[in-house]
Amino acid sequence: MKGIFFDGEVKKYIATLAMSKINRSLSCGSFACTSYKEDIPEPKLPGEDWVKVKTLYGGICGSDLNLIYLHDSPSASPFVSFPFVIGHENVGIIVETGTKVEGFKVGDRIIADPMLSCSVRGIEDECESCKSGNNALCSNFTKGNISSGMLLGSCKDTGGSWGEYYVAHQSQLIKVSDKIKSEDAVLVDPIASALHPVARNFPEDNEKVLIVGSGIIGLLVAACLRALGSKCSITMLARYSFQGELAKSYGVDNVIYGRNEDYFEALAKITKGELYKPIIGKRVMTGGFDKVFECVGSDNTIDESLRFTKQRGTMVLVGLAAVPKGVDWTPVWLKEVKIAGAYCYSSETINGVTDSTYKHALRLIEEGLIDIKPLVTHKYNIKDYKKAIEVASDKGRNKSVKVLFEF
Repeated sequence: MKGIFFDGEVKKYIATLAMSKINRSLSCGSFACTSYKEDIPEPKLPGEDWVKVKTLYGGICGSDLNLIYLHDSPSASPFVSFPFVIGHENVGIIVETGTKVEGFKVGDRIIADPMLSCSVRGIEDECESCKSGNNALCSNFTKGNISSGMLLGSCKDTGGSWGEYYVAHQSQLIKVSDKIKSEDAVLVDPIASALHPVARNFPEDNEKVLIVGSGIIGLLVAACLRALGSKCSITMLARYSFQGELAKSYGVDNVIYGRNEDYFEALAKITKGELYKPIIGKRVMTGGFDKVFECVGSDNTIDESLRFTKQRGTMVLVGLAAVPKGVDWTPVWLKEVKIAGAYCYSSETINGVTDSTYKHALRLIEEGLIDIKPLVTHKYNIKDYKKAIEVASDKGRNKSVKVLFEF
């Protein structure tokens, strides 16, 4: 089958690191970890309670770009199995079912919750995280009846949505109703990625919230806050005007552009905080925002998000930070800032209903609580993967929000 393959073999990894320093585009190709192949074996059903899915769309996530450019910390490598087909944002049609699959049949259009936790791995005595509904924190990502992998698209046995076929356990499957387009259904994943930190760190109506980062996750954090009924004041720190306009359409009250204005001063004014200049370095702030959702994960944005959080406020680390350098952790103890992490999705209790984050996200689409029409900006054939990755990586030039592979 055709697909985009990632091989983390040490020599290729070192070569890719070296080539990418010369030119980022060299992170993809036959000599790099990431390459396009037309002869990848189709994944086989690991058990009779699994299905094979023909991919319709696979989305490009920021985590996929981090993988391709080797921005991830190698500390996560024990929890994947090489080589694998990339892609966890998915929607497809079931083309084969095991004999023990119940409630799904060939021809059903589905999305698969990508987490490869205990139930997916055939582990009956589930870990404490899975028992409590926190599947993203599973202790058994390297165990069970499939190879290591935390997500679909990181396990050599399952395939991924950047390939023509992938396999999924019946516990992962969610049917997509006829009234939802496939290119909308694939957005369940980024919505769930935003909904998880929002549901776990929901603000009071009188609180001030800052969203750092105006990519699709930052935009959807704002959209989820409003969809769940929050009346808090929302400010977004954005890079590009097209993102700022989208942010306003999702209920953001204040958009501050970090590239062309004194955003420290602007944020202090919104919160009635005070800025102070140290002997050297960036200004520090007393006061600030009650909750800050950091949706980038870079050295600079983490450092500044801590500065913009008020005394005893919460900074939610949504962006995939790896090994940040130059982060001044002084605000953590000086202002007793709380730091909350957010990884993927699990289960949430929303309006008294406890369900998987994926199912909650799908309901937000079904009920029209989030306008997703402006979010899919580009679609590409899998053969054009280098162009697709380039467009997804350069949002300013291409005005890209969500880029899809179309099969």
